Amino acid sequence: MLIISVWRALSHHTNLSTTLPLLKKTYNSTSLLLYSSLNRMATEADFERVKARADLTEKILADLQGQIEAIKKAAIKKGGLSEEGALIKENGELKKEIESIRAALILAEIGNGVRQFQLPSKSALSAVGTAKSVVSTNLVNGVKQESVDEKSKVQKVEVAGKKTKQNDTEPPNAGGKKAKTDKKEKGEEAESKGGSSSKKKSATAAEDDSGDAALDVSRLDLRVGKIVSVEKHPDADSLYVEQVDVGEGRNRTVVSGLVKHIPINAMKDRVAVFMCNLKPAKMRGVLSEGMIMCAVGAEKTEILVPPTDSVIGDRVTFDEYPGTPDVQLNPKKKIWETLKPDVRTNADRVATYKGAPFNIKGKGFVVAPTLANTQIS
Repeated sequence: MLIISVWRALSHHTNLSTTLPLLKKTYNSTSLLLYSSLNRMATEADFERVKARADLTEKILADLQGQIEAIKKAAIKKGGLSEEGALIKENGELKKEIESIRAALILAEIGNGVRQFQLPSKSALSAVGTAKSVVSTNLVNGVKQESVDEKSKVQKVEVAGKKTKQNDTEPPNAGGKKAKTDKKEKGEEAESKGGSSSKKKSATAAEDDSGDAALDVSRLDLRVGKIVSVEKHPDADSLYVEQVDVGEGRNRTVVSGLVKHIPINAMKDRVAVFMCNLKPAKMRGVLSEGMIMCAVGAEKTEILVPPTDSVIGDRVTFDEYPGTPDVQLNPKKKIWETLKPDVRTNADRVATYKGAPFNIKGKGFVVAPTLANTQIS
């Protein structure tokens, strides 16, 4: 429209002096209009492009933020697990250190004459409760009921030709034969009573060695003894040779392989438990007359400790196994080798045989300084 107006003006005004300013004005107006239109179009395109880039940037930032959060969570979880493992390891080391200090304290107290008292554990208390319940089941209205085992014991034949209770209740045979037999048996019994004490001892030893004796820990002669002197074996670097007082009026020679486990200054004047009825045997040329009892762990070996008020010669007994020790164990029967797997310390470090504690009557139990649930040898 602007161009048409200019054309009309030119057709009516032929004077160039008036026409040129008009053309110039028209040109300037047209240039401004075109520049304004082009500028507006460029601004809208740039805005759309910037907006698209901004949206893309926000999306990228959101993705990065999510990845950062995931990495943080994974790092926290991993750090927590590693810290937990470190704490568990540290707790284990502290427990070992505490047990070591406790063992050293016990040994120091024993050396200074401080009495040690073994507190009952939960397992021991539960065992006592079980025993009480068993006793109560054997009582009905205050009357003890005989068990099958007790009845069988009553029916057992007595040793040395004595009559059984069954024979006492049987009527005599016809013709007085039974009476004659009884007289003969009484005569033999009187003759046997008049025998010498040496014969009785030999009979007792033979009975101990017989297969009729119960195979349990009562066969072992375990006694409290004191190491009065100790030196290294002249022909074996890993062996000690000890002189031990076990209350016999003379010292026994005991050879033990404790050089790598117990320093020699800790052996001198040590009070321990010794097995005294092993058959004497030479160890690298030195005759050994016993064995010191130890708890043997994977990493260390500890000498068993009797109660503090024990005296030399005190015997270790077992309430559940009240038998008499053999004079000397027959090595061919491998009695100790058979019993050994059941001789262990329990969770409270008490030395036991099948759960029955090593007991010094009226004084307490034999214990290991630190080793629990460990083989005794």
